[in-house]
Amino acid sequence: MQKYDTIDSLPTDLRFFTGFVILSQVLGLAVVIMLAVWLGHYQGGFAWQENPSIEFNYHPLFMVIGLVFLYADAILVYRIFRNGRKLYIKIVHAAIQGGAVIFVSVGLKAVFDSNNLQVHPFANLYSMHSWLGLATVILFGMQFVLGFISFLYPKLSADARAQVMPLHRFWGMAIFCMAVGTTLTGIVEKVSFGIDDYSKKPPQGILVNCIGLGVVALAVTVIYIVSSPDYRRQALPEEEAIPLSEH
Repeated sequence: MQKYDTIDSLPTDLRFFTGFVILSQVLGLAVVIMLAVWLGHYQGGFAWQENPSIEFNYHPLFMVIGLVFLYADAILVYRIFRNGRKLYIKIVHAAIQGGAVIFVSVGLKAVFDSNNLQVHPFANLYSMHSWLGLATVILFGMQFVLGFISFLYPKLSADARAQVMPLHRFWGMAIFCMAVGTTLTGIVEKVSFGIDDYSKKPPQGILVNCIGLGVVALAVTVIYIVSSPDYRRQALPEEEAIPLSEH
């Protein structure tokens, strides 16, 4: 790992890298905290199956934690640990994605429970948000399973991994963008049912707008970090003879 005495001695293309990574974490945490405050303070709080109406509130919180915040961090590990051994980075990447799977699973259970356990059950999977969300979750599950098999265990041959990698990268970013779009449509849907005086700019309406802006700002920051060629991981000397030297 290269070391630099001062920020002035850093290569020009890396001087702002740490700042962008910190910004991504600040934005991600801010979105999760604001979402928890909105749901906990303005939307009735949290409960499990004993109160299906507010059990729903786990759905947006856990889906955003899993498919936006943790998913973004899983993408960024190949930039943050750019000087680490690739196997270790793969394990961290898979572990974070595994955490996202857990949050997504609980979030899905919460929304189906909140519809099905009502005295008069609500319909499932009828809105644009639910269709987009279902597509996102299915693609996320496929990406996780196929990525694990292809790159971690049992792992494809080097030539096969070289062919799969561009698709893995593309769908990784596509699913992240779909998750952001689903989040925004979900916020609009929740607002349409849950805030009667939204046009009068009540405090929770302003908070909800800030959540949406935070999600978009996080997505833009993550996409910039990942798409910048200056921040891409460089192969270690022992990896140079191996295909797929970078993610």
